[in-house]
Amino acid sequence: MARELVREWPDQAEKLTRKFWPGPLTLVLPKQPRVPDRVTAGLDTVGIRMPANSIALALIRQAGVPIAAPSANPFTEISPTTAQHVRDALSDRVAMVLDGGRTTVGIESAVLSLAGECPVLLRPGMVTRQEIEAVIGSVQVLNSTPEEAHPSPGLHQRHYSPKTPLFLIEGGNLPSSGRGICLQMPDNPREYAAILYERLRDADAQGWDWIAIERPPVTEEWSAIRDRLERASYRS
Repeated sequence: MARELVREWPDQAEKLTRKFWPGPLTLVLPKQPRVPDRVTAGLDTVGIRMPANSIALALIRQAGVPIAAPSANPFTEISPTTAQHVRDALSDRVAMVLDGGRTTVGIESAVLSLAGECPVLLRPGMVTRQEIEAVIGSVQVLNSTPEEAHPSPGLHQRHYSPKTPLFLIEGGNLPSSGRGICLQMPDNPREYAAILYERLRDADAQGWDWIAIERPPVTEEWSAIRDRLERASYRS
């Protein structure tokens, strides 16, 4: 199905999908004409992924066609990690919610573009740049977001955001005004990612004036979590 959606299937794509699929890695490649422009925001590329969820895979097999799957949350708001989160956010805007259980990774997939001369990591994920480079060699990182249609989801400056202002703090220095909560998070990045959005949702529903989280370490294994927190706390 993946090969049917794209005009090119380079050796890099073959190596990466054998290593990381099914799993949280999206590949961006030049699309076939059969992929509608409304799915790709008019771009000539499409992001493809094979989910590591038995119910999602069963749905794809039963449908017999690839499924276009945008995020099940309003634009810029916290991503869902349970079926109830989808119901809370979208209410009667969707006809049905297929409950595949709580997400295991927690945050969105890494997005890697193979559409140009060099591989470019458009969005970090729990499949890290180092893990990708171990399979295909050097990978560039997107350093700025284009003004036109984004080549990947999740590139808006403000994204994954609770309605309550979120502050990233260092050394326990909390905001000085109002009533707030400081979230205590795991030291392990994979455990952290798995519960991040659920913890933000819970805190957001408690009526605080602010939410604070200690800024994560500046290392590769934490890059995806730092990306989500920096966008979630962005204030123009």
